[in-house]
Amino acid sequence: MKIMIVEDDLALAHELELLCLKWNFDAECIKDFKHVNKACNQYQPDLILLDINLPFYDGFYWCQKIRNSSAVPILFISSREQNADKIMALSAGGDDYIEKPFDLELLLVKIKAMLRRTYEYRYLEREYIDKDTYYDVISGRFIYQNQGLDLTKSEAKIMSTLIQQRGNWVTREQLMMVLWNTDEFITDATLSVHISRLRNKLNELTKGKDIIKTKKGVGYYID
Repeated sequence: MKIMIVEDDLALAHELELLCLKWNFDAECIKDFKHVNKACNQYQPDLILLDINLPFYDGFYWCQKIRNSSAVPILFISSREQNADKIMALSAGGDDYIEKPFDLELLLVKIKAMLRRTYEYRYLEREYIDKDTYYDVISGRFIYQNQGLDLTKSEAKIMSTLIQQRGNWVTREQLMMVLWNTDEFITDATLSVHISRLRNKLNELTKGKDIIKTKKGVGYYID
């Protein structure tokens, strides 16, 4: 999971970055406070830690800007203690608010709770190959670095079967049995064509990643 830190106190920003890494999150500290929404679009974070007092424009402004194009959860971090500021933060589109100086355990609990509420159901629909690569079980699309790949019905059947048996070898006979349940007539040669086309699509999208492994005489599997 990726966390974007928008904090102009560089020492605190660095501390937050180290803590995120310690908690097994990826983290990115924003340095260009003139173009926070552009950085958000490029980094595609799963959560944003957003200060209020920032150079050029305040956190309320950037929260509203981000909300124009993203529903990413936003946790305000601020030394402002007035209820009016908290109300304004939530009204601007923020999801939660924590005051500085904050307890690190409480911060972690808030981050995990926000991520769980936002992504738990969505992640049930996704099978991750790695942090940038996943297969969307519901839509039958393969996603790499936010770029989507539409699969044919037969390709989606093959991918779903390999995902369901992930880490185990799936024989050609098993795949043919799965494809026989579609409207398409399947032969050994037809299966080879489907596997080859699927591999070519995945290689092109992922720039050469070896997603589907093969062992001659055994079958196929995905790590």
